[in-house]
Amino acid sequence: MTLNDETLRFIRRHARDDVRMLALHARHTPGVDLAAAITQIAGRQVLAAKVPLWAGHADILCPQRLSLEQCSSEATARHKARIVGRYEGPRRRLADLTGGLGIDCSFLAPMFAEVDYVERQEELCDLARHNFPTLGLDHIQVHRADAADFLRDLPAADWLFMDPARRDDHGGRTVAIADCEPDAARLEPLLLEKARHTLLKLSPMLDLTQALQTLKHVREACVAAVDNECKELLLVLERDYETAPDDVPISCVNLSAKADDDGGAPPFTFSRRTEREAPCPLADAPHAYLYEPNAALLKAGAFRQVAAAYALHKLHPSSHLYTSDRRVEDFPGRAFRVEGWSGFGKKELKALLGAEKRANLSVRNFPASVADLRKRLRLAEGGDVYLFATTLADGQKVLIRAAKTGC
Repeated sequence: MTLNDETLRFIRRHARDDVRMLALHARHTPGVDLAAAITQIAGRQVLAAKVPLWAGHADILCPQRLSLEQCSSEATARHKARIVGRYEGPRRRLADLTGGLGIDCSFLAPMFAEVDYVERQEELCDLARHNFPTLGLDHIQVHRADAADFLRDLPAADWLFMDPARRDDHGGRTVAIADCEPDAARLEPLLLEKARHTLLKLSPMLDLTQALQTLKHVREACVAAVDNECKELLLVLERDYETAPDDVPISCVNLSAKADDDGGAPPFTFSRRTEREAPCPLADAPHAYLYEPNAALLKAGAFRQVAAAYALHKLHPSSHLYTSDRRVEDFPGRAFRVEGWSGFGKKELKALLGAEKRANLSVRNFPASVADLRKRLRLAEGGDVYLFATTLADGQKVLIRAAKTGC
């Protein structure tokens, strides 16, 4: 894709404009490719929030919006680089078999002497040929090819990266690796023949337990969230490494889109076996503090292990809310100070809520939706009050009133 000088000037002049209004009201300007300009303005606005490093380069070109919505964020791309950086061994060559827009490739590439970017779509290959040199990554070779075909002809590499796409034409929930293209399970022997390590990026919609049972050489797994929204499942495959699925270490990280390069808080790591064997005492009632695990822990299923690690009591086996008498400073999630709790009798609720008109409401293991409960309680969204509708260990349905502690 090549843009003329008039179009580039138009893009710079309208970089922060509302693209919808711009498309409707922009006057025809001789020499300006308006459709291309609007695509670039919209794309750069997305990049500014999602991949600030790329957005800082004025000559970066963007694809259609769909590719931008599906690409990695800078936070998750940096985390992948940290994972690779922990492993010893040569880093002569990396092959990114599912290049896409190239975000992940651009953050992994500085660690390697040679890099192959592989992508089937011609438009994305053209953008990669333009963008990588713009980012100072002149050692990346762009190949328009199918991942499996390129892999079969690849002499050798030190690391491979692959981001299989979900194959569901109807938008349904895919939970198995076999539902993705390329099929990492089918390619696993070839992947590890060509490189000692492979980093797989999988959709958070996939079933992690099933993935660990399907793939035979998983060295570690990671559930990555950004600002408490689960974004990716990451698996490292290692040649000649085998262990029981229950013993694969699983790390849970909650990254910040605005975090420094160090990745923020350390990950919480456990395995299916330690989770199963961890003690998890139940509370008879909410104590002074209440804790809600972050999205990565909830996705990974670290329900018992987090209670054991932080000496907490769980409210109910299925509620995934925890409590303690003393405040835990570094809990991986949200922490609250309990202000009171009650059942759902009218007098109880009135005493608990007083004249409150607004509250942040959550339901955990409770037989009603947030919308239904909000209507019943006549509460608007917002404010400084946090309410949790949940079930206690004895089966009692309760409403807990709390305030954030700031940790």
